Amino acid sequence: MATKLYNNKSVLQASQERISKVFDNFEKIYISFSGGKDSSVMTHLVLAEARKRNVKVGLLIIDLEAQYNDTIKHIEEMVDTYKDNIDLHWFCGELLLRNAVSNYQPRWIAWDEEKKDIWVRPKPKYASDLSQYDFYVPKMEFEELMVIFGEWYSQGKTTAAFIGIRADESLHRYRAIVSRKEGLMFNDWKWTTKVSAKLFNVYPIYDWKTEDIWVFHGKNRNLIHNKVYDKMMMAGVKISQQRLCQPYGDDQRRGLWLYHILEPETWYKLIVRVNGVNSGSLYVQENGNISGYHKINKPDGHTWQSFCNLLLATMPGKTQRHYKERFKKFIKGWQDRGYLVIPDEAPEDLESKCWVPSWRRMCKVILRNDYWCKGLGQTQPLSDAYGKFKALKQLKKNENYIAQS
Repeated sequence: MATKLYNNKSVLQASQERISKVFDNFEKIYISFSGGKDSSVMTHLVLAEARKRNVKVGLLIIDLEAQYNDTIKHIEEMVDTYKDNIDLHWFCGELLLRNAVSNYQPRWIAWDEEKKDIWVRPKPKYASDLSQYDFYVPKMEFEELMVIFGEWYSQGKTTAAFIGIRADESLHRYRAIVSRKEGLMFNDWKWTTKVSAKLFNVYPIYDWKTEDIWVFHGKNRNLIHNKVYDKMMMAGVKISQQRLCQPYGDDQRRGLWLYHILEPETWYKLIVRVNGVNSGSLYVQENGNISGYHKINKPDGHTWQSFCNLLLATMPGKTQRHYKERFKKFIKGWQDRGYLVIPDEAPEDLESKCWVPSWRRMCKVILRNDYWCKGLGQTQPLSDAYGKFKALKQLKKNENYIAQS
């Protein structure tokens, strides 16, 4: 079915063998399912193996509220199709997410109970009861939930979390899969990543190409797929650019305009729900000063430092304070490394590699709406949700020890 072969095996056969090995070697298994094309193919393959073995596996759906209606319909169809072989966890809790199209609302909360009247859509019929998740903290980070759920689900047993990402989809995903050190894989399987002592992420279709995904669907017409991709094709979106994700993220915002075309009613709700959506869809494709991508220019009569201060002055107070704290950390770090005075600019190739500091780099971060200043080598801080979960685990461990004494 595909051009890539392993000892005369197609990528489909290779993936099926990986999945079978996971079932043979792990005590617990769950699938992280988004409804996207890659996730759907992987889920079909994993649940086909579950059916063959007559077992159930966990199905985790982290619902971020702002989704295409077709995606929700597809997920519900998948749940109905495989209901006898899944332990469903459709998570619709309040999660703190990035809004990369506004300085006035740089973060938003999915399923915010205080804004229930303007939710993009009501919670689905299969939404799980949040009370069963003792780790859940309202307004926790999405990234934390992924890890904490896995540890909660594992219950101390060796657990595999199936993740439907491919190495060729983006450089970030390529690094997530292939950039691993010895000891951080299960049985040295290069398509696995150790998350914690008993939890491993598994990427059974990591080596598939986009074409392989659609060849699979073409040869398996009896298996359902997300119809939103059919609409994307009719709208003229290239196959390589057809992706699903929460619409307001740093990378995802480039696909905002599609909601306007594919689902006008959903588009209207997106505009009402989160600040900056309409203007973001208009300008996010631009380069230069509008979006901070590629080459930027400072106004006549300004240095990069004065332009940076001008940009900061235009921000709402809370966002301005956030960036100032981030810039102080950036400047202090480089001063400790010998740059007593931060240069206005430096050779662009050195700036792009983050080898030197400059005020131009700080300007670019603001123009790009890079809230966590990743362009300055900084990262998003963790909330206290994971700490609370670890404390809860320790408390339960102590209670069990006392009960057995």
